Amino acid sequence: MKRVFLFVLTNLAVMLVLSVALGIIMPLLGIRPEQGGMAPLLVFAAVFGMGGAFISLAMSKWTAKRMVGAQVIEQPQTELETWLVNTVRRQAELAGIGMPEVAIYDAPDVNAFATGMSRNNALVAVSTGLLRGMSRDEAEAVLGHEVSHVANGDMVTLTLIQGVLNTFVIVFSRLVGQFVDRAVFRNEEGHGAGFFVASMVAQVLFGILASVIVMWFSRQREFRADRGGATLAGRGKMIAALQRLQAAHQPSALPDQMAAFGINGRGVSRLFMSHPPLEERIAALQQAA
Repeated sequence: MKRVFLFVLTNLAVMLVLSVALGIIMPLLGIRPEQGGMAPLLVFAAVFGMGGAFISLAMSKWTAKRMVGAQVIEQPQTELETWLVNTVRRQAELAGIGMPEVAIYDAPDVNAFATGMSRNNALVAVSTGLLRGMSRDEAEAVLGHEVSHVANGDMVTLTLIQGVLNTFVIVFSRLVGQFVDRAVFRNEEGHGAGFFVASMVAQVLFGILASVIVMWFSRQREFRADRGGATLAGRGKMIAALQRLQAAHQPSALPDQMAAFGINGRGVSRLFMSHPPLEERIAALQQAA
């Protein structure tokens, strides 16, 4: 979950900062994409929407390390660190990707994530809670799952989807701002404070709604990463890892931040889940056999 959460959070922050900066600078320069019709606005939105997504991708490793306090294993100091690095190296070779950075971060929750700009420039991080709460076989499956995310190019694909969504968020938020400015504040010339405030609020709201699509995509990729983990570590180990999570955290007591592979939810809450319910993932692996 942390991989998607950190990316979406960074993207929202980057887009908000870009929008505020452009909202101040562009009027001073006399640049108003809306006045030229939809075509200039779409071009403007696509440039900054895709740009914002790729800036978020470029920052993903840096952001992840600092937000969770991950310590990259430069030179293994313990038998456990040696095992972690060797396991990730072996799996990366099997998956045909460059060796990711391997990191540990201090957290009680059973968690792991992978992020990075490309298949050959990635980070795989595990929590101390996972290392304490899982056997080596189960932890190996977790690592295989995360290495599979890297090998499948999930972060790059996620970035492309987020970039397209950013484009439409920018377009619709500026149209809302323009409507509010003219219909509510009766400003027929230029853009007033109403446009600026309304477009910023709309961008945040539309950005949250866009995250529903991002989360849907993430849920689909989790099934594929599970299959990849089963290939790299063994189907039995992958199922055992998911069952360990299922036994450790009851659905009613599982907060979002404690989800290593997923959280259970029903109704509207499912729309904002980055991972499918654990029982569905276990069943998918069992049926795949």
